Amino acid sequence: MIEQASVTLTTEALSQLRSLLQKEGNENLALRVYVSGGGCSGLQYGMAFDDDVRPTDEVVSQDGVKVLIDDFSAPYLRGSEIDYVDSLMGAGFAVHNPNAVQSCSCGHSFDTGDNASSAQGCGCGH
Repeated sequence: MIEQASVTLTTEALSQLRSLLQKEGNENLALRVYVSGGGCSGLQYGMAFDDDVRPTDEVVSQDGVKVLIDDFSAPYLRGSEIDYVDSLMGAGFAVHNPNAVQSCSCGHSFDTGDNASSAQGCGCGH
């Protein structure tokens, strides 16, 4: 049985990431996607470029773009899709997560049903 990759990237996200990574000029850089406690719904997403692959990281490679996911974040992100959205509200990367049972209207924080006790008031202006 093949395990489903933790995340997939849309065509638009791949295009934007390739462009950003090329500007950085470091061929070892990857996109690190992680989950941390906090945010309006109890957990929040984070993303950063990183060239330090840790032994416990899951490395997802899609069309030449690498995504790094630490072992804490992987279960929360499994099956998620990363997209790049350019709308009237602004442009940026968004995570579409099938594990989220609730998310804040800003889209940066979510609840899987297990973390409701750590939810905070919505601080994203909504």
